[in-house]
Amino acid sequence: MIRFARLSFSANPRQSPESVSSTHADRPASAYGPTFWLCYLANSLLMVAVSLLFRYWEFVRELGGSELNLGLIVGVGMVGAIAMRIFLGIGIDRYGPRLIWLGSLSLLIVSLLAHLAVTRVDGPVVYLVRIAFTISLAGAFGASITYISLRAPVGRVAEMIGVLGSSGFVGIALGPVLGAWVFRHDESGQAVSNMFIYAAGLVLLSLICTALATRGQVRRPRRRRPPTWGLLRRYHPGPLLLVAAAMGIGISLPFTFLNTYTEYLQIEHMWPFFLVYAGVAFAVRIAARKLPDRLGIRPTILTGFASLVICMLLFLVVRSEWMLAIPAVMGGVAHAFLFPSVVSGGGASFPTRYRGLATTLMLAMFDIGNLIGQPMAGGIVEYSGQLGLPPYPTLWISMASGLALVGVYYAIVSRRAPNSSTTRIVGARSGGRNGRSMAKVRQEVEMLKTPLAEAEQRNVLADESSSSSG
Repeated sequence: MIRFARLSFSANPRQSPESVSSTHADRPASAYGPTFWLCYLANSLLMVAVSLLFRYWEFVRELGGSELNLGLIVGVGMVGAIAMRIFLGIGIDRYGPRLIWLGSLSLLIVSLLAHLAVTRVDGPVVYLVRIAFTISLAGAFGASITYISLRAPVGRVAEMIGVLGSSGFVGIALGPVLGAWVFRHDESGQAVSNMFIYAAGLVLLSLICTALATRGQVRRPRRRRPPTWGLLRRYHPGPLLLVAAAMGIGISLPFTFLNTYTEYLQIEHMWPFFLVYAGVAFAVRIAARKLPDRLGIRPTILTGFASLVICMLLFLVVRSEWMLAIPAVMGGVAHAFLFPSVVSGGGASFPTRYRGLATTLMLAMFDIGNLIGQPMAGGIVEYSGQLGLPPYPTLWISMASGLALVGVYYAIVSRRAPNSSTTRIVGARSGGRNGRSMAKVRQEVEMLKTPLAEAEQRNVLADESSSSSG
């Protein structure tokens, strides 16, 4: 007999159990088929383009800007992504990931090429172009993650999000190398312009792969949708929102300020950092891809946060190009553990039909972290010298301290909430205490899938009937 008191389907105690299962027709028999690998290639190409822009500082400097301008442009650019995340999530749930994904990639191409027309670092155009850039990235990443999570077999959502995310590490490894090649072989003084042109071309290839991968997408049945604010208030994952914001600051910081930091240290190349970072993150992500589903997201998040704090502090020991590999190792470990755990943990607190909204909510918190953290980091670097403090050591120590505080807070709060999104689907250590194996638990979940799916279908029909009669 299944002990329902011990079987926790919900990442949020207020959640309906329907989020454990989705309509069977939407899920493939095999997790990793041609569709998945086309999505993987599309994401890889997109991340090569994004990683090529790790030299965005070159663009800001060409316009006559400083580190403060860099932080402001990147931070304010997040306003667009934050403002549009919820609408993108609603659009994904209503129209399907394919339309939002393709539309976002098209807008991304336009925004990249629009950078060629920017002439002032302090004018509104550079901020508008950056906002369009972040909106399009938000839509592309949100749609791709939602598309894969909806196709993932039951109990393997975090695993598949993690494997898809490893495509980003391929991009992080290749993008900076391509950027170094672009700037090294520039003889016409057009390296910054070429950077945006090459990035737009890579996004075009990503768009083609996306169109092929999502052909024949089946939309879910339409049903009446409660107010979005009510959904967020009912299903939000609580402390994971703060975790996501802090993660956004910590993971994005080296991608923005490593270029200026290497110049501060008079180091010529920064690509060794990203090559090691991506290699470690890829290896850890693949090796530990099933840990969030097996152990729960709490231990993986805490491991990731500890690694991120150590990464910030290890930047203090860097003195040469090869020493960039030291913080890169811990940064890669942190990225590998944190992203799939936080996204899947937040998504699990929502019913399946609102998965797009759930995914974009968590990504919006990453953007809020950047909105707060990037200008803050630029201000620390700009003004610490006026206080007699070394700029970059002050930056790394400040960020490490803030991340450590968030990690401690999450460890305390999540320990007090055993039924929250920090636990396993079967409850904390339930398999160990009552002797049931994970295989047995999965068998029990499978026994419930059919009635849950049938109940969901009855709800759809009832909603449609009531809508028609209304």
